[in-house]
Parts: sequence; structure tokens; C-alpha cells
Amino acid sequence: MDYVGGFHEVEKNGNLFQLVYHHPKYDSIEQKQSPTSSGEAVSDDHLLQPLFLCPRGRWYRDSNSQNYSMRMTTFPLISHPEYAFSTKGSFFYHPVLPLFWCNNKEFDIDGGCSACRGSNSGTNYYFCDYCDDIYHKECVQSPLKIKHPYHPEHSLQLYFHPHPFLGRITECFCCGRRANSLVYHCTICQAFIHPICAMKPILFVIEKPKTHNHLLTFFPRQNFLICNVCGLLKTFYPTYVCLRCNFVAHNDCMYAPHIIKISRHHHRISYISFLQSGESSCGVCRKNINGGYGAYTCEKCNDYVVHPRCALGKDVWNGEELEGVPEEDDITQDVGSFNIISKGVIMYFLHGHQLRLEVNKHYDENKLCRACALQIYEDNFYSCLECEFILHETCAKIPRRLHHALHPHPLTLQALNEYHLRMIICNACGRGFGGFVYGCHIGDCDYDLHVRCASISEPFDYKGHEHPLFLALDPVKKPICHFCKSECLKQLNCIKCDFIVCIKCATLPYRVKYKHDTHFLTILYGKEIHDKDWCEVCERNLKDTGTKVFYWCNECCTTFHRECLFW
Repeated sequence: MDYVGGFHEVEKNGNLFQLVYHHPKYDSIEQKQSPTSSGEAVSDDHLLQPLFLCPRGRWYRDSNSQNYSMRMTTFPLISHPEYAFSTKGSFFYHPVLPLFWCNNKEFDIDGGCSACRGSNSGTNYYFCDYCDDIYHKECVQSPLKIKHPYHPEHSLQLYFHPHPFLGRITECFCCGRRANSLVYHCTICQAFIHPICAMKPILFVIEKPKTHNHLLTFFPRQNFLICNVCGLLKTFYPTYVCLRCNFVAHNDCMYAPHIIKISRHHHRISYISFLQSGESSCGVCRKNINGGYGAYTCEKCNDYVVHPRCALGKDVWNGEELEGVPEEDDITQDVGSFNIISKGVIMYFLHGHQLRLEVNKHYDENKLCRACALQIYEDNFYSCLECEFILHETCAKIPRRLHHALHPHPLTLQALNEYHLRMIICNACGRGFGGFVYGCHIGDCDYDLHVRCASISEPFDYKGHEHPLFLALDPVKKPICHFCKSECLKQLNCIKCDFIVCIKCATLPYRVKYKHDTHFLTILYGKEIHDKDWCEVCERNLKDTGTKVFYWCNECCTTFHRECLFW
């Protein structure tokens, strides 16, 4: 038999309390201290412990023996975790060394397990002094197969699964995090689970769930149960039921927060177990909400409702539970971006000189606004009295601090200069840019938003489409933009038809000028291109380049690639 051990019942006060994974061969190992990141000395008694193979060496050995590529291919592991002495002493130049016991309480702070690429749980680990990597105890000692109560129909086989950029994105059906590197996998059901999740104790009864008033009982055969919290049927998801009132909840849904703040709404929203009668549409995905399941609503806006699955998305919610937290004004009172010195003269917070308002003055179109990096034509603008710094009047009024629908944290406005060391790529449109940027760089967050993309709000009036557009949630598979025919980094969707446009196309200016043309150029979307249409800049035929979005001079009947005008 390839798998060893299983789950056994643990009682408390005479009642079934939890299911605990038991591995008879490894669970009796005496736990001893060993080298940690703090550099503490280690005694020789660690040599009395059974030796385990470093997971990295285990992957290399199994991929080589089965003629698989570790970089590109998902393959099953065939070797057991115990260390076996070898006359060669290495696999692919990686010495096979024992992994030492290491009870490192700060593991989650310093980084994640190098085998399953996850952390957030567990305190018992092994350390490989050759790789300088740390691994969960469960990942090191993982048997080739296990039978799990979350997936009782089939055995789960241990696999190596490459990183998401080398293969399809998969999620652990227990915790919902990405399942990469070392995972248990059911090839019949295409189910994945981390080793640390697979061997975690399972509570048989939840006495105080957040989303229900009664205790919940673990129900292993959950394949056809719809969760009363999220309203979804998630096959293989750990599920609990209330035997008193026919209530069903996934293990992550039963702890859903009561009060949260999301990026798509100005006020806090609160969880309710079911909606009153009447049809409602989700304020995030714009699809209908079934009143028989849970939802988040706004007490200040009677018509604002959100699906739990939409409200708790990582690009919508910041992860903070606000129940019991004193409520302040949810719309931050932003400090103005400039001080008025005199009539028409201001001091802008990102510039050291005074700026003067120029009204209805034709300006040199070769000079760009320092904020949005676009040309200035007949619009009012502020001009520096001492240097060439200029701003659109509208750009001078944008807030210093912004709550935007594209990011769950507040964004702060900052200026980039020619000495800036880091190339800034907008997380919404994917363009590298100069000018000003709204950024969030607190903790692990590294998010930048160009001021043009920051101007997008819902509903968005797009001149290339007859209906209003709305921001979409991040899909697993990126959709194709209707105009540029490329994958959307972020997109706007039409809720009345199947129209999709990427934010890169949506933020293109409607009118521009070319330095050798005195007329305005107008952007055209999806217009039929004739064989005689060619770009005045690169002199390539527009039809040959397959462009769907280009600029047109109605007076001169000339055409331009958008890339040739801006990049």
C-alpha cells in the first residue's frame, strides 16, 4: 500500500471532537531542536532521528527517473520521504542531506514553506542547511497517497505541480490559496490540496460560527450542497451543516466577517443571512443576487447589495474585519493638493514654485502635463512662473489621497522624476509611464496606478460603446479586448452585451494632435480599414498591422497608429 496512516477520531467530554491525521511511522519521532535562522548551536543527538530527504532532491530524483521536466510538467512523486544513502551522494548536483527538526515560531513572518509555497499555519518545520530552505513538517514527511475526509471518493496522490506562470493556475480546495509545487491531487476530479491543509485536524463540530446561531457539524459528502452564505456549489470544499435548520456553510464561509469596507463602495457594508423580497443586482459583478442566500448590504444606501464572494475578493476587500471598530467618516477628508496664493496663483504640493493659471491660451502641444503626461491644447492649465512645469487645471485638482475601485487600500499621489530609479508600470493598463502616480507600498503591497487610469469611475462612459461600462473582477482566464485583441490586464465590461475593453484602450484620449498636422486627430474604434490607409508616422499599412484602434484626421484624411503617437 502506497499511503500510510489516516484520520482517527478524538473525543472530548465523551463526544466526538475532531478528526486527526495519524502517521504511525513518523508521529512518534522525538522532537528535538536543530539549526534555525537565529544560528543557535545544535547538539549531536539530532543524528538519532530518522533522516528525511530534502523535498528539492526528492523532486529532482523523481522527475529524472520518470523523464519529466521539473520546470514545465506536472508529475506524480514515486519516492518515499525517508532518506536513502546513495553512493553518488547527489541528485542533479544537489547533495541529499538530512532535514533537521526546527520549531521556529517566526516562520510565517520570515517566509513560506519552500515545498508547498505557502505558510499561514503550523509551527513545526524542517530546515535544510544546504538549500537554506525551510519546509513544513507535513510537506517533508508527506506519504505518496492519502485518504482524506474532505475527498472520500478517491485517494489523493502526491504531485509536483509547477508555478502558475509555467502551467495552469490551481487552488487548494481547503484554503483557497494557489496550489503549486508540492500538492496532493485527484486526477479524476481535478482536485488539489496542500499537504499542510491535508493533514490539519478537522473539527467535527463548530460551536460558535460567525454566520449562524447554532453549532455546525462536519458533513463529508458535500458534493451537492449549496452554501447558504456564498450561494455557491463548491465541489470538494470542506462543508458543515446545521441539523436543526437545514443550514449549509463552507469552512471559510462560516467565518465570513460581519462588517467590512470594500473598494467599490464609499460606506461600510454588513453581512445579512438573507435578503428581503425583491430583485437585486450585485454592486461589484452586476449580476442578480438570490434572496435565499447571504449578502452584504449598506445601511446608508438601501439599494446597495453585494455577493459575499464578490465582497471578499482580494482586489476588493483589504482583509480587515470592522465589527467593534468605531466608525469614522468612510470618505477620507482629503487635504487639498494646492494652496491659493492669490487670484489665479497657487502653490502645488508636488512643486517648489508658484503656478499661474493660464486661461484659453494656445500652448505648445509638444509640452506635456506633468501629471497625466498628455499634451495641453486649449484647456486651462497652470504654468510655473520660474520653470517649464505645467499642469492641466483638472489635473491640479486631483486629490492627494484616493480610494479607488481597482485597489482595496488608499492610494497616495506622488511625482516621478528623471532620477527615479524604479521603472513604474501601471497595474491597471500595463504601460510604463512618467508623470504622477497613485501608489500603495505598505507592507507587502506594491501597487501603482497612473492618474489617467485613476480617473476611471463607475459607470464609465466610453465613447467607443453605446452602453455604460463597469469594472470587472479579476478572472482566472484573462479576456480579450474587443479593440486591441490582446489579453486584458484589467477590463471594463458591458452588463447589457458581451463588450469588453481593456483599461489601456479605455484611457486613450479622444482627441490629440500630431506635430506636423494643424488639425485635431480623433480616435476611431473598429472602423473598417481600407488597403490605402497607412500610418503617417511609420508608413506601414494599417490593415497589414491588424490594428483596430487608430487616430484619424477628418480634414486631411490621414491615419495614425496609436502607438506611433504615444510610444
